[in-house]
Amino acid sequence: MQSVAQLLSAMQADIGRYLGNDLACISPIDGESLASLRVDSPEQVQEKVGAAHAAFLQWRMVPAPRRGELVRLFGDELRSNKEILGKLVTIETGKILQEGLGEVQEMIDICDFAVGLSRQLYGLTIASERPGHRMMETWHPLGVVAVISAFNFPVAVWSWNAALAFACGDSVVWKPSEKAPLTAIAVQALFEKAMARFGADAPAGLSQLVIGGQDCGAALVDDTRVPLVSATGSTRMGKAVAERCARRLARTLFELGGNNAMIVAPSADLELSTRAIVFSAVGTAGQRCTSLRRLFVHDDVAERLLPRLKTVYASLPVGNPLDEGTLVGPLIDEAALQGMQLALERARAEGGKVHGGEPVQVGKGGYYARPALVEMPSQTGIMHHETFAPILYVVRYQTLEQAIAMNNAVAQGLSSSIFTTDVREAERFMSAGGSDCGIANVNIGPSGAEIGGAFGGEKDSGGGRESGSDAWKAYMRRATNTVNYSDALPLAQGIRFDI
Repeated sequence: MQSVAQLLSAMQADIGRYLGNDLACISPIDGESLASLRVDSPEQVQEKVGAAHAAFLQWRMVPAPRRGELVRLFGDELRSNKEILGKLVTIETGKILQEGLGEVQEMIDICDFAVGLSRQLYGLTIASERPGHRMMETWHPLGVVAVISAFNFPVAVWSWNAALAFACGDSVVWKPSEKAPLTAIAVQALFEKAMARFGADAPAGLSQLVIGGQDCGAALVDDTRVPLVSATGSTRMGKAVAERCARRLARTLFELGGNNAMIVAPSADLELSTRAIVFSAVGTAGQRCTSLRRLFVHDDVAERLLPRLKTVYASLPVGNPLDEGTLVGPLIDEAALQGMQLALERARAEGGKVHGGEPVQVGKGGYYARPALVEMPSQTGIMHHETFAPILYVVRYQTLEQAIAMNNAVAQGLSSSIFTTDVREAERFMSAGGSDCGIANVNIGPSGAEIGGAFGGEKDSGGGRESGSDAWKAYMRRATNTVNYSDALPLAQGIRFDI
């Protein structure tokens, strides 16, 4: 296996700047040590925020289309280094290689989106009630954007935020997951290469990287020079960040819990449904925020669909994610494997019938498990809890109203889908009385999202929106401007001044 040092060197990333004895980087593939890094102190975090703030004061005055040119150059760097960075993602997080490459492609796609956006930061012209006046809204850069990302998408989530933030005129301070700092180091190096190509208009400090744990995150979240905190991870983490941000009335942008569901209706195309179920449930070993966790199958099709799923699940190749043909790689660490086994034990105690789910030995290290298919008698307590592992709970239903109610019954609300060829069922699912999730798909699984659509969820998923649509507005501040082009100043009735 090509070493991490070789991969980083190929991207001109100087890992020596980050080496130390504080944080061990372990590959989930085999449990081997990849590197040992130093972590930033809270004081160093404050220094980096200060540098980012100074950079923002300059960057906000650069014309937006010019800012877009920096994002374009960064996209070029990603294209040139896609294979290398994708492989590093696989080594550090355990994703199969095609998923690692796909994550880098998402970074490239959002750069393309942001380049176009840099010429489309439009405001409205508003009709004034006063004669001889014009009103308009103007969008201005917001400031320093803090990005806190999770291990499961170690580079894509940062890019969703950063590409928009840079185009909007903001600077960015990034704290990656302690489980995936090496890919962040590589991305920072690629961005610095783009800055060097861009020239003096890109101020030093525009992109800052913080390596560390909760104390670094707290220092970043508490800094009054950071007007927006965008955080991806667990609901528990999001609530802690939200409380700290609320103390100083800072903005937050969250993408948190998923616990996503799919409904398979009587008219569904079962071949299409089967492929979507398996891809959504076992991709990234069930460690996606959009992974399929809950499957509601109508009684009329259950006896045809479930045997198909059991056969496919039993034959899924589990192994080294760098090997061609592997579909299911490792869980991120031992705690994740233990959490999966505890969830399966509880499912059995609540009446579930478990197929698969047992640990699998691959090589000399790593934490692997066969994906689990669990037939449940109803939506019991365990199904309200999101386990970040390849577990798919299956419940039968009789009416669409029952299925939608179960879809909406959990606290999380990120993504959902229905498989049906009945237009009325599809439209009902997408209506105000249907799915209460941020994403509601028809005949496509809940896992994965295109750059053009704003990505995020509702309820305990955080309610935030990153990436496409008008998500750029979260990274800017709006000013309403009124221009008086008449020769009179409108005053309150009956009040005049003698000048």
